[in-house]
Amino acid sequence: MQINEQQLNMVNRQVERLLDANNFYGQRLREAGIEKVETREDFLNLPFSEKQDLRDAYPLGLMAVPERQVVRIHSSSGTTGTPVIIPYTAKDVDDWAEMFKRCYEFAGITNKDRIQITPGYGLWTAGIGFQNGAEKLGAMVVPMGPGNTDKQLQFMMDMKTTVLTATSSYALLLAEEIEKRGIRDKIHLKKGVIGSERWSAKMRERIASELGIELYDIYGLTEIYGPGIGISCSRDTGMHYWDDFIYLEIIDPETGENLPDGEYGEIVITTLVKEGAPLIRFRTHDISRIVPGDCPCGSRFPRIDTLVGRSDDMFKIKGVNVFPKQIEEILQTFPELSSEYQIRISHLDGKDTMRIYIETNGSVNFQQMAERVAQRVKSRIGFTPIVKVVELGLLPRSEKKTKRVIDERFD
Repeated sequence: MQINEQQLNMVNRQVERLLDANNFYGQRLREAGIEKVETREDFLNLPFSEKQDLRDAYPLGLMAVPERQVVRIHSSSGTTGTPVIIPYTAKDVDDWAEMFKRCYEFAGITNKDRIQITPGYGLWTAGIGFQNGAEKLGAMVVPMGPGNTDKQLQFMMDMKTTVLTATSSYALLLAEEIEKRGIRDKIHLKKGVIGSERWSAKMRERIASELGIELYDIYGLTEIYGPGIGISCSRDTGMHYWDDFIYLEIIDPETGENLPDGEYGEIVITTLVKEGAPLIRFRTHDISRIVPGDCPCGSRFPRIDTLVGRSDDMFKIKGVNVFPKQIEEILQTFPELSSEYQIRISHLDGKDTMRIYIETNGSVNFQQMAERVAQRVKSRIGFTPIVKVVELGLLPRSEKKTKRVIDERFD
């Protein structure tokens, strides 16, 4: 997806803003001798920005406007290392709400809906992002925040909420609780807007089936406003993103070169109108591809495919590079298994060991299932894991994001 003239002009205005602010990225541009961007080649010569750059700018080194114009800050949800602080102007907040409103509209959600918000509030962008967009739409907000499942379900029934916003992990937990308590006939949900973590096709099918709802995959990250910069449509052929607010590239994560539409690589995002903390060519580490052609829904907005993982979530075991997505794809070939799994990597007796925990129901022979899965992993990846089969529901469920890979080698 090549950058067009209008987008180039917007990038040029951002470059001017950053140079004037002389913040961390403005200084980088000045050191590189960059004063303006006139051609696609000029754009591709702009330096990337990385998460570490943003950490190095802590606390307010990203600010590109006078402090009196900053009305809010947000911070990424990571729990380790120096936090990333993102300043927002009033226009940034309004632009974000407008993008989020567009997401709801793409999902067929209207001001007649009641939207239950379960992601967290505070420094994290999720809860308040879902709320701002819903209020911009004019829908009724039920701002629950995370946790307290008993209260979540009580309000879901009493308020007759029609839209659930959640991480996929918490949506699954709620679906299982509704089934366990036998209250599905008291639930009025019609749609779910799900984000914050990658989820498998099997998990998607379970949530949609158990709740009886349409699901929409929403995309975003704290550094780039937050959730709401893209969403899937009713045709479910990828996520439309708002190219009047962001420019999106797909690069080879190793070489940094742009990849043709249709090829998988790392998502890189440039904010076109953001004021508080404009970012140029920010490497997200999310892996996807630009979906070529027009969407059957008729929208002019371009699409990226569902995220398949992150360039930094690979782990190496016995000399082999492994992505969680590879294990997930193998497990999906067994209809007897649930969507939930956990990978634990240990170093025992001088060698690395990978254990895969999987769930199934009581009608399956656990030992035979373990052997079948281990054999399939070996044929696909090249080494034999230890497979442990457990009963349905025994693996941890999460109200936030589920941690699926636990590397104990360095504990």
